[in-house]
Amino acid sequence: MTGYGRATAVIGDHSLTVQASSVNRKTLDVTVSLPDGWEALEPGILERVREFAARGKVHVRVELTGAPAGADLSWNEGAVTVALDKLAALADAQGVAFAPTPELLWQVANSTRRAEDLPAAEAAEEVVFATLDTTLRDFAVMRAKEGETLLIDFLGRIAALRRHIEAVAQRAPSVVPANRELLLKRLREAGLELDVDDERVLKELALFADRSDITEELTRFRSHLEQLTALIRSDGEIGRKAEFILQELGRETHTIGAKANDLAIAKQVIELKNELERVREQMANVE
Repeated sequence: MTGYGRATAVIGDHSLTVQASSVNRKTLDVTVSLPDGWEALEPGILERVREFAARGKVHVRVELTGAPAGADLSWNEGAVTVALDKLAALADAQGVAFAPTPELLWQVANSTRRAEDLPAAEAAEEVVFATLDTTLRDFAVMRAKEGETLLIDFLGRIAALRRHIEAVAQRAPSVVPANRELLLKRLREAGLELDVDDERVLKELALFADRSDITEELTRFRSHLEQLTALIRSDGEIGRKAEFILQELGRETHTIGAKANDLAIAKQVIELKNELERVREQMANVE
């Protein structure tokens, strides 16, 4: 499911911004972007994200900007010089004119800025985690709104599945009589004078009736559909459970199509398969 959250705070004279965003993915994949020297905060960030998300590709970005007003930025001038010399040598080797711009100087200076200019991870931890919690709550609200939209869509598709399976159930009782008439017609067309009460004819009809009986499949399909409806209305994680139920619904649909041997039912089976595929694709976005 998609989501986005953002919150800000102040650490000393610095401005802290924490953002969390996600896109659809069947599993949970979390990436974290932190200021240099704050890598120790990553395990705690991952733990908090897992409390809010079980699926999706989630990216958390923690940024620290600003500096004490009028304070010495304390750039490492030696490191800046070395970096510029290396860039000049690289440009010369490639036959490229090297003329540092103010923007380049700013980037190099900031990249070599002394670590002591930034708050230590231990000192910032409490504020970072509190800001992250606010971010993740907003993030969860957005995902919940998407979930409400998906719920409406799922209920509509479940209603469509129910209509198709009931159409199959209404057609099912007429399958055996229709095939009985078809079998007798073919016997007459073949010039075979067999009585309708002939043991061989009755046996063939009985075998066909047994092979084409889809009563159990209809019962299981309806049961799985009720389970799916209850599941998507419940709280908590539903994605993986729903995928299992959808697999079972697909299996019953396939069996119904294989056993019924009837054109009208085959048409409904196609519709069932199409609708199940749409639900399955959408369910990949749900926790």
